[in-house]
Amino acid sequence: LRSYLRDESSRLRRLRRFYEKVQALHQDPEASVDNPLLAFGLIKRLHSDWPNVIYSDEAATNTQALHAGLEEVEQELPGAEDLEGAARALMRLQDVYALSVQGLARGVFQRAGHPPLYSPGRSAALSADDCFHVGKVAYDTGDYYHSIAWLEEAVSLFRLSYGSWNLEDRSSLEDALDHLAFSYFMAGNISHALSLSMEFLRYDPSNQRVSRNVAKYKKLLEMGTGGCHGPPPPLLSPLHALLCPFPPQPVPERLLHLSCSYETNSSPYLLLQPAKKEMVWIQPYVALYHDFITDAEAETIKGLAGPWLQRSVVASGEKQQKAEYRISKSAWLKDTADPVVRALDRRMAALTGLDLRPPYAEYLQVVNYGLGGHYEPHFDHATSMKSPLYRMKSGNRIATIMIYLSAVEAGGSTAFIYANFSVPVVKNAALFWWNLRRNGNGDGDTLHAGCPVLAGDKWVANKWIHEHGQEFRRPCSADPQD
Repeated sequence: LRSYLRDESSRLRRLRRFYEKVQALHQDPEASVDNPLLAFGLIKRLHSDWPNVIYSDEAATNTQALHAGLEEVEQELPGAEDLEGAARALMRLQDVYALSVQGLARGVFQRAGHPPLYSPGRSAALSADDCFHVGKVAYDTGDYYHSIAWLEEAVSLFRLSYGSWNLEDRSSLEDALDHLAFSYFMAGNISHALSLSMEFLRYDPSNQRVSRNVAKYKKLLEMGTGGCHGPPPPLLSPLHALLCPFPPQPVPERLLHLSCSYETNSSPYLLLQPAKKEMVWIQPYVALYHDFITDAEAETIKGLAGPWLQRSVVASGEKQQKAEYRISKSAWLKDTADPVVRALDRRMAALTGLDLRPPYAEYLQVVNYGLGGHYEPHFDHATSMKSPLYRMKSGNRIATIMIYLSAVEAGGSTAFIYANFSVPVVKNAALFWWNLRRNGNGDGDTLHAGCPVLAGDKWVANKWIHEHGQEFRRPCSADPQD
């Protein structure tokens, strides 16, 4: 695009020079006819020079170069799926963090009556066309709650700028009114659908389809159909309602049982550099180990995983598949991939006292959560014997270690739903919890979720440890209920 603008600017400068030369020669029409040299020049300009300028191939050549440049990189550019995913991410952030669409369009990340959740260094507002595209994604899937909110904002912005035209816009006030009217109709608010359709006809009175809709809406209203209600808001889990936007504060009695300490776990590996342990919760047992890895190790792991990242999958019966409730990309790293991964495995084994040799633990899973990336409430351990986890023939997942490889500016906490607490992203720290009780049953209190990333780029590395091989490292209790 930069090359095209440069070439086109040069072409227009030459065109302006030609125009200025012609204009100067035509200052005195009589002199042009009296002077044979000027007369010749006039005839030549009108017969030859002017058509040569008009029919020059230069403009077409510049445009062809622009098209060729786009085709060169087209495969690397975001596709329709990426655009749809980005729109859904904005709607997810809107819901989970209770952000107003009007505020988001102005670049403000604020919940009503609360301070901003995130204040970007560089504010960015959305255009009317941007809001229309988000609303259109919701509209195309019959999600009229979100389509109404985003198309209302698109209509408001289009009204403010009506009459001006942006080269990049693919939609207009008429498009927004058309889609918004039908969204209200599908939501049951026929009177508002009628008023929006009437507004549409002021701009495009010859549109037969909208005229038929107006007649239909009037008839329905005469019959007493169609109130003023809108679509119901989406049902939000406790995660969406509380834990992600505003983590609850621990009660004082619980704080008495929480502590910070240096831990060696009786391992020679940790004698010179003990682990910095913060007890986050007692039941379920959740501990956060600060400065578990270095910045250099985190960058190495991200670099190793980067080329292999693919859309994350989840267990579905006996298969694995993509799902809307987990939006991220992941890759798996063997301990042989790099000395850093091997050293990390040894450190995790020393920290937990568990056997991490294959097949007693899975490979290191590196996950990247980008725009609005999240993982809805789930258990790490299998809840069905048909789960693909049992293919390793090493039992269920007894424990999880999750290492935060990056910091985020806002959002991205790990929320434990039933236990009613969340852990924010702490760069280079490792979060550890037991998935199974000592009797081998799954711990229901470990239901957890990855809150949507509001701002930033969240990277984590997961290590899942299986129960086989740990019989003497974490023995059963005398109490069968434990």
